[in-house]
Amino acid sequence: MLRNPNGLAHAVTALLGVNVFLDLLGAGVELWTLSDPEEAYEAGAFAGVNLVALSLADIGAYLATIVLFLVWFHRVRRNADVWALDIQSRTPGWAIGAWFIPIANLWIPRAIAADIWRASRQDPYASDGAREMALLNSWWAFWVAGAVTDQVASRMYSRAETLDAWTTAAAWSLAGYLFTIAAGVLAILFVRRLTSMQHAKATGMLSAAR
Repeated sequence: MLRNPNGLAHAVTALLGVNVFLDLLGAGVELWTLSDPEEAYEAGAFAGVNLVALSLADIGAYLATIVLFLVWFHRVRRNADVWALDIQSRTPGWAIGAWFIPIANLWIPRAIAADIWRASRQDPYASDGAREMALLNSWWAFWVAGAVTDQVASRMYSRAETLDAWTTAAAWSLAGYLFTIAAGVLAILFVRRLTSMQHAKATGMLSAAR
């Protein structure tokens, strides 16, 4: 049975927007660090308190986004079964579980998203267009790059004992923020586009049934 994903999509895109905004603030902090590393390094407790507050806000928004995104993703995956069950390579449960499998979560959710996309277009069995998956692939590439870069930056920060090491960590962190910001914007576009495709297809089915 089809279930309307529009409301969830609006909530997800709003939270993704909040994440992008918070990442922009984080990127601003790293730019300040790189523009005047000695002043930033010597800022001490004041900078530390503000960074902790920013990190807590970032974590809260990120967790809320994860929950709503997974609910939305599971719903559009269930809808895909109505239109093209035979081309879905994994069951709906994977739409949630795949994100929590280390390493494999770097490619399995993307494959699920591609299956949903194909089922949601007007002809699920048509060949992919030359640039049809460009939005999905761009989002995914930036998301993976951001996740990997952020992990590297976190480890470098935890081990930094000199100003040079701290500045290098800030550069990696800035790169991670930029990748994540791009991924966030592309994720908004992907959620809106896929939801629109499913809405149009469901509306067409209702019109044809009358």
